[in-house]
Amino acid sequence: MKNFTKLILGTIMITAAACSGSGSKSASDTDTTKSAMSNSTDAAIDSNKKELALKDSTELKDDAKFVVTAANGGMLEVTLGKLAQQKASSAAVKEFGMMMVTDHSKANDELKALAGSKVITIPAILSNDKQKDVEDMSKLSGAEFDQKYIDYMVKDHKEDIDEFKKEASDGKDAEIKAFASKHVPILQHHLEAAEKAQATVKK
Repeated sequence: MKNFTKLILGTIMITAAACSGSGSKSASDTDTTKSAMSNSTDAAIDSNKKELALKDSTELKDDAKFVVTAANGGMLEVTLGKLAQQKASSAAVKEFGMMMVTDHSKANDELKALAGSKVITIPAILSNDKQKDVEDMSKLSGAEFDQKYIDYMVKDHKEDIDEFKKEASDGKDAEIKAFASKHVPILQHHLEAAEKAQATVKK
């Protein structure tokens, strides 16, 4: 009788362990689904904060944030550049938009590869504020679009240059610093081109 009781208890314990294992798998599946949904800029920043916290790499948090911000900005430049080729009436603005698509598409590919090598999650879609800028701009056309777009590009590139210079100077990761340093003169060239185009559409 005692042996029978032990057999019953052993079966119950094995069954309980099996149920517990099944529950863990379900939680893992849920986490995977959540991870797949983390494709916005804000979600990417949060994901990197958690990843870096696990690695205890406080020094690299600013580098990861720079990469995410640069990726978001790069996507914006390409999106608005394509819009400029459709909506602009000025030849100078259209040409500038084409340059944005060409140069920033190349930079985005380079940044994506760099982020992958550093295990940094970058956004797959624009942040909410940048998406709103695109939507607002898409409602315009002709001379009104020319003015708003090129003014935006001048302001945006001034901000980008400051951010890239800061990373090139203060960043901790050598390869991310090198990326920032390499693209500062490219962004400065973009700013000069934007200012020239701006002069042609000023009233």
